[in-house]
Amino acid sequence: MPLDLAAAVPGEGILLIDCLTLWLTNLMLGEHDIAAGRARLLEALEVRERPVIAVANEVGEGIVPATPLGRAFRDEQGMLNQAMARAATTVIKMVAGIPLMVKPAPEPRIQL
Repeated sequence: MPLDLAAAVPGEGILLIDCLTLWLTNLMLGEHDIAAGRARLLEALEVRERPVIAVANEVGEGIVPATPLGRAFRDEQGMLNQAMARAATTVIKMVAGIPLMVKPAPEPRIQL
């Protein structure tokens, strides 16, 4: 079960994280410290000089989950997505395969 995502951040080339939602699931089901894992990941990303593409699911736009675990997961995913979006230079939301620019980069390096 992959848990130490921050350890994969250093390195050369473009890093693709696919996906933050599965990483969070592993942390939650293993009863790990989610806040510490999120902080460690963000710290590692802050010092990385090469591009990172992170994929995550949006789980807060539907119905309220029926179970306490489902509601906790929705809340934790929302906090993770918000933290990643704050740290990112660009945020793109995909809807039906169409990219919607949520946070455009000040100086875009990638053209869609």
